[in-house]
Amino acid sequence: MTFETIKLEIEANVATITINRPDDANALNATMAMELMDASVRCSEDREVRAVLITGTGTMFCAGGDLKEMHERGDDKPAHLIRMASVLHSAITRFAHMDAPVVIAVNGTAAGAGFSLALAGDYVLAAEEAKFVSAYTASGLTPDGSSTYFLAKHVGLLRAKELLFTNRRLTAAEACDWGMVNKVVPAARLMEEAQEVATNFASGPTKAFGGLKRLLLTAYSDTLETQLERETQGISGMMRTHDGPHGLESFLGKKTPEFKGH
Repeated sequence: MTFETIKLEIEANVATITINRPDDANALNATMAMELMDASVRCSEDREVRAVLITGTGTMFCAGGDLKEMHERGDDKPAHLIRMASVLHSAITRFAHMDAPVVIAVNGTAAGAGFSLALAGDYVLAAEEAKFVSAYTASGLTPDGSSTYFLAKHVGLLRAKELLFTNRRLTAAEACDWGMVNKVVPAARLMEEAQEVATNFASGPTKAFGGLKRLLLTAYSDTLETQLERETQGISGMMRTHDGPHGLESFLGKKTPEFKGH
């Protein structure tokens, strides 16, 4: 598949996905939703991919949904949004459930769907100039793209309501203080730092990372007993991989493990 709105590069076990509509503020249109979904499938199915890095081209990370495209759909707007949101949500679900950790490098404003996508990352870095704003209700819309799932978990319910109802714009530093961003770095160093984080993840125990991601997805929804059983199945299952026994042997032998990701 030839991509029109994103770039996908795989090197040294890291898949870098770059949102690439700089002339349109990197806005999400139907084509981009489909291409993100395709990229998520490629990353989850390629055993060589052990970390994913998502960023944007230019000065914007993603300004949200392409409202012009939505408007031009006329009476087909509801069906158009069902199709586009369903495809985008398939991509976000795939990123959330895949073994590879997903690193987000927010290079500029993350609004609307871009705001939601940033919240769905496993590790989030932001350039000092980056801004975060929900923006949905400013256009008379309700959120999509996972923000109603992740935001309250990151910042608490009351602060989530504040951001979603008022469309308050947060600086990168504020987003870090609120728990939406792991680290703020100078723009000139953003990709270098993000690549370093992704590379470190790519050399780690990929199956263990995947199990951890899926356990955390149910941390707020399952009962204690169910979560404990998930933990039991997860940790015992690691003994059926290469990296689990190898990690134990390396620790006991006081050696640095060389994880293979399977």
